[in-house]
Amino acid sequence: MENKFVGSIDQGTSSSRFLIFDHTGKVVTSHQIEYSNVYPQPGWVQNDPNEILSSVEDSVEQCVESFVKLGHSVSDIVAVGITNQRETTVAWDSETGECLTDAIIWNDTRTRDIVQRLTQKDADSEIPTICGLPLATYFSAVKMVWMLENVDAVKKANEKGTLRFGTVDSWIIYKLTGKHVSDVTNASRTMLMDLKTLQWSDKSCEFFGINKSCLAEIRSSSEVYGQIARGALKGVSIAGDLGDQQAATVGQLCFSPGEAKNTYGTGCFMLFNTGETPIFSKNGLLTTVAYQLGPNEKPTYALEGSIAVAGSAIQWLRDKVGLISNAPHVNTLAESVSDNGGVYFVTAFSGLFAPYWRDDARGVITGLTQYATGGHIARATLESVCYQTKDILDAMNADSGTELKKLRVDGGLTNSDLTMQIQADILGIEVIRPEMRETTAFGAAIAAGLAVGFWKDKSEIAGQSVTKLFISTISDEKRQQMVSGWKKAVEKSFGSV
Repeated sequence: MENKFVGSIDQGTSSSRFLIFDHTGKVVTSHQIEYSNVYPQPGWVQNDPNEILSSVEDSVEQCVESFVKLGHSVSDIVAVGITNQRETTVAWDSETGECLTDAIIWNDTRTRDIVQRLTQKDADSEIPTICGLPLATYFSAVKMVWMLENVDAVKKANEKGTLRFGTVDSWIIYKLTGKHVSDVTNASRTMLMDLKTLQWSDKSCEFFGINKSCLAEIRSSSEVYGQIARGALKGVSIAGDLGDQQAATVGQLCFSPGEAKNTYGTGCFMLFNTGETPIFSKNGLLTTVAYQLGPNEKPTYALEGSIAVAGSAIQWLRDKVGLISNAPHVNTLAESVSDNGGVYFVTAFSGLFAPYWRDDARGVITGLTQYATGGHIARATLESVCYQTKDILDAMNADSGTELKKLRVDGGLTNSDLTMQIQADILGIEVIRPEMRETTAFGAAIAAGLAVGFWKDKSEIAGQSVTKLFISTISDEKRQQMVSGWKKAVEKSFGSV
């Protein structure tokens, strides 16, 4: 297998990529295609599923073309893994194979009224004990309910029995292989899967009014789902499937209980490996499946804390405010000042996720004086992600009963040394950044590779990453002062809707 390769589809909120890894975990070549979501009303975020699919297929074709130009053969690619934006929901018709409406993206909040209605219906909070998730706009089931109630084509397909619902992984796998399948990590983000049985819950499906025949077959994260039916990779097996944050957990090699990683992308997501037993949070965290690396393997669970807005706040500074000309410019601007000057930015564009779960929160900038500059606002934007990460880590420490000493990090924002140093200062623990940053795509490649024997087992993969360490440079007193200012700013964001 040393002269073979494994591919990875990385389908994200704002781009799709295809990467090819060699046996050492090195990226041989890759191609990325960006696209824009649509915001038709405040709080609405959607996209055409066909555009998402096209971006995947085009990135595969162009990456494979580059791979061949390097002197390799397509036949040397033994399998493909897929990782995807989670909770984003697609509806299509099984007769035509065509989508019925735009995909509702994970951070869309149009379902607030539905969530309030269902929360009253679930007076005993029974559903969260089944799926490990709170009733919130974030998850797929409420998006399915909205489609059933508001899209005629979805209603008619449901009546005919031809409606199919899926997360983005199942949509892509369906279009590439004809199979309607998903894995345990993606299914665990719908509110419809029983965490203990790893199957669709009759009680949850009845509660939301979702017919189980609409849903994908749930499989492990590492097995052959089907062969790609067209294009440059025709005949190659899709053999790995993980939601993006779970894929990053695998890619960071967090295989032991007590290990945690934080991914800084469009949003920000921390997962804490809790082993083979799910821990239900008492502090506003999610309980989720971290991975199941084979149909005969036991699942590994995780506690998760989610931040709705991370890298997207930088896009907002660039595209909507015009404070910066490009994403790296935010670092230059933030480095022009030594601290935030008393300015805090609570980036609650889609409410606040863990541990607050306040969909009535909205973005606020506090502490503005004539002293404040664009540099202070840029720094406050970076700090906002780091403060919210501390909120999540504090909740994880409380739930797990163990204080995390090291945090593994990945994602676009980790390219900023300034942001990672701020993170270490605010957390007061070591922040570890791997040399190879493509951990999300690598996790999907690992799942696919294990399924086909590209790697014999997890131990063959371990120990590859060279890391850079960030260590806190501030006092405990200074840290407490900074965090206190953040907590006051968060309170001011509540009740804005």
